[in-house]
Amino acid sequence: MDEILVKYLLGETSEKEEQQVKLWIAESVDNEKYYMHFKIIWDESRKLELSSHVDENAAWQRFQTFLSKKDSGKVEINHSVKDSKARSFFLRIAVAACLFLTIGIASYFYITSNTTISAGDQVLIKTLPDNSVITLNKNSTLSYKKSFNEKDRLVRLSGEAFFNVAPNKQKPFEIKVGNVIVTVVGTSFNIKADEEGTEVIVETGIVTVQIKNKSTKMLPHQKIFIGKGSEELVVEPNQDELYNYYRTNEFICNNTPLSQLVDALNKNYNVHIKILNPEAGKLRLTTRFSKENLDDILKIISGTLDVKIEHKKNEIFIK
Repeated sequence: MDEILVKYLLGETSEKEEQQVKLWIAESVDNEKYYMHFKIIWDESRKLELSSHVDENAAWQRFQTFLSKKDSGKVEINHSVKDSKARSFFLRIAVAACLFLTIGIASYFYITSNTTISAGDQVLIKTLPDNSVITLNKNSTLSYKKSFNEKDRLVRLSGEAFFNVAPNKQKPFEIKVGNVIVTVVGTSFNIKADEEGTEVIVETGIVTVQIKNKSTKMLPHQKIFIGKGSEELVVEPNQDELYNYYRTNEFICNNTPLSQLVDALNKNYNVHIKILNPEAGKLRLTTRFSKENLDDILKIISGTLDVKIEHKKNEIFIK
């Protein structure tokens, strides 16, 4: 599993491998903690200036020993990573691990003091200690300190969730999604983070979205999308209700691009629908799918937008 995790963090996994990693992470809290621990070492290693005289081989041995001490014991370290790029990756995090052993591994203890909620292949609804209600979409994760609601209300999100936040003016509710911070007092909104970026859609109340030193306020029926690597905060009106599909089991499209509907169908039905023509992905739909099965939905899409649907092995292609 470790080799696939390396490829995943390097952005070199196939679609099948990427799905395998996501499912593995969602399987258990132990897997989630292992991955977060692994990723933190990598992220921190990128911030450190590594001197040229570091003995990488010694660092590699210490890194193996370091990981082997974890409590779960479920994931076996692969000692024969053949790919040179993967080996280079391991050496970098090995050196970082050695430096952490010198200065203290604060990140690791932060993780172990967290509560993590993971949704596997089912949508999950949870009530937090402050009575806020969170709906986690499939393969999404929410984590927070065990001291949540004592001094602050800070959570971290990976994936997609709908938040119905309990009001508390003395303790604003904060969500960290990568380098984006969303702050509210009491409101309801949806956050989705994927490989393309982070989207926030507000239903009720006022939401503040911040990235680095920039911030903006959002009102009900507004949305914002921050692309990967972007710091632009452009608020737009939102007329689309498609984002609610995993809460309502309805796909409500209002001049919605086909690409967005396909993304929702893939997640909801756990299928692989691909749009072969980029122009087809820009075609827009205004409709409501309530109790239709996937085949019926695809037939309606085909007839409405005049596109062809082709089933091939485990994939569905839209031409």
